[in-house]
Amino acid sequence: MNLRVTGLGAVVVLTALLPLAASAGPAGDPEAPAGPATDAAPGTGPGAGPGTAAALLAGIDSPASAPSAPPAPTRPPARPSRASCGPEVASPDGVEAQTCVLTEDRDTWARTYYRNATGGELVAVLTLMGPGGRTVQAHCDVRAEDEPGVCETPREPSRGTSAEYTAVAEFAESGESALLLRSGSNSPDPAAS
Repeated sequence: MNLRVTGLGAVVVLTALLPLAASAGPAGDPEAPAGPATDAAPGTGPGAGPGTAAALLAGIDSPASAPSAPPAPTRPPARPSRASCGPEVASPDGVEAQTCVLTEDRDTWARTYYRNATGGELVAVLTLMGPGGRTVQAHCDVRAEDEPGVCETPREPSRGTSAEYTAVAEFAESGESALLLRSGSNSPDPAAS
């Protein structure tokens, strides 16, 4: 009986601590790539062979050299530097969407986040409208599943400020069917026009 209570108590404690441990995430730099270090000297990585001691002791008698500059990051930023998003909208038929204009460095593009709970496949047309009447379109197939999805236009060089861009996503069934949902980014700033 005492062993059962102890076992049950351990299960309760582990059940309570598991979500906390999972939310803590991995230790160390979250931006560091997984896998072996690429800047390690030969023979100094994990499982290094017999040359490890020689590699570590090499240069111990040489004069100290000036420290080198840290290497420049090679990966692009994980998020755009600026996002202008409209409200999340939903249709009675089961389509939900939010549309954004994104800017990173000198590029601008549109992205719509959607969820299709209609039970049928849909077509989305995403349009990015920029200064001077310039438009970029993307046609996306929206599968019949209740999982979130993303549709993006190609990135284009920015031709003005991000406030001069707006985006609209339209969702409809295939063919000449009626529009189910229209989702837009925030409208352009009137002062920018």
